Amino acid sequence: MTTRTHHVDHELIEAAADIARTRCRGDNHTMAAAARARDGRIVTAVNAYHFTGGPCAELVLIGAAAAQGIYALDAIVAVGDRDRGVVPPCGRCRQVLLDYFPAIEVIVGTGDRVRSVPIGELLPESYVWTDHQLDTEQALSTAPGSERTVG
Repeated sequence: MTTRTHHVDHELIEAAADIARTRCRGDNHTMAAAARARDGRIVTAVNAYHFTGGPCAELVLIGAAAAQGIYALDAIVAVGDRDRGVVPPCGRCRQVLLDYFPAIEVIVGTGDRVRSVPIGELLPESYVWTDHQLDTEQALSTAPGSERTVG
């Protein structure tokens, strides 16, 4: 697998880090996420930890974006509390991000090695939610350098 890196949105990393520093307190909120909407707005959210498996910050962010009328996201990053820095999305979040936003860029890595990669490269040869296959095929076929087939 060849990883294609793209422009890293450092403003998103700082937005998520600021939310992690100011809003993540205690054990209930330990991760923050920030995403850039297609129109340039930044949406932020925190996770809702619960022993039953509460939603990650990325999933809360998808709902927060929709509540603001934002249905197209171009890039996303998650940052841990206590200055843990950028944290890659878990498997569930990778699948949901692929299903909702098949062309989204995800910021991963640490320190001076942060990079932005297409979600499909974080979840290769993945299952694509049947109800979204046609939309996913169209988005993937228009994504730069995309050679992945859906089916």
